[in-house]
Amino acid sequence: MKLAADLDAYLDHLRSERQVSAHTLDGYRRDLLKVLALCEKHAIASWADLDTRSLRGFVARLHAQGQSSRSLARLLSALRGFYRYLGREGLCRHDPASGLSAPKGERRLPRALDADRTAQLLDGGVEDDFLARRDQAMLELFYSSGLRLSELVGLDLGQLDLSAGLVRVLGKGNKARELPVGRKAREAIEAWLPLRALSAPADGALFVGRQGRRLTPRAVQLRVRQAGVRELGQHLHPHMLRHSFASHMLESSQDLRAVQELLGHADIATTQVYTHLDFQHLAKVYDGAHPRAKRKSESS
Repeated sequence: MKLAADLDAYLDHLRSERQVSAHTLDGYRRDLLKVLALCEKHAIASWADLDTRSLRGFVARLHAQGQSSRSLARLLSALRGFYRYLGREGLCRHDPASGLSAPKGERRLPRALDADRTAQLLDGGVEDDFLARRDQAMLELFYSSGLRLSELVGLDLGQLDLSAGLVRVLGKGNKARELPVGRKAREAIEAWLPLRALSAPADGALFVGRQGRRLTPRAVQLRVRQAGVRELGQHLHPHMLRHSFASHMLESSQDLRAVQELLGHADIATTQVYTHLDFQHLAKVYDGAHPRAKRKSESS
């Protein structure tokens, strides 16, 4: 069948000329075979005969069957690459996937600790040793200033001004921003610095291991996860502390623009997800307290 032969030629082109990985090639094959099956089902004999309307309906059906928006976006991307190839080979003069986008999926809300759970994590006793003091300083700084993991591991001692309660970080796109450091975080860092000095740090890194080398992102993730299990009995990752910082700041200040600046978001739409977090909390309170919001099962 000509359709299948064209597809095989394209996959061979990706393998031999583009030298894509086996994993990527398998992904392209799976996605494009779905479109091939569509063409066979509707007796479409040429790739040039597949139109945007048919493809849009196909994508909508896949979405209704449970395909994620990300998977559908990947399928459309694979198809656009295939049609670029067909165009270069003189086999087709149009691209039915051009301008077509995957349906928007539900945006997953970030998980955050409530204020009581955050206090439980941070207010426990801290042993006066290297790892305990370092980890406490990291946890406090994550929550105090809403740092990304990359920002924390890239932090140098010279970027801190503890007397002023400020830290200067380099975020996405190499954009610098200055952030406040709360009292508890300053105290934790001050308790950590004498122990840091004992490791003879290899460079200016604020957070180092026993041998004085800058911590890797993986090492920080592991220590945060261990703290979550030990103090809270739950999974914990650095971004959850950033989410907690953002949602607690928004609940207290109601100032979306200020929280956007603190988080270093280029687009306020990224920050607006935290307004949904706040609404989730309000909805739970409403359902539990308002006389007209009682569940039917409670009144029956």
